[in-house]
Amino acid sequence: MTPDVQPRWYTVAQVADLLGYGLSKTKMLVATGQIRSLKDGGNRRILPGWVDEYVSRRATEAA
Repeated sequence: MTPDVQPRWYTVAQVADLLGYGLSKTKMLVATGQIRSLKDGGNRRILPGWVDEYVSRRATEAA
């Protein structure tokens, strides 16, 4: 039986899938700092908490 392993961080493509956004839109959100990210080698990585921050901020703006 394999334990459920949760990722410690996501790729931009994974975040796009999670949010139901296209890859281009997600890349734009990362590039403009609306979704926080860090550079790991040649790749962008996004912590799960940063995705939650973005969603919470958007929900607050909509209220």
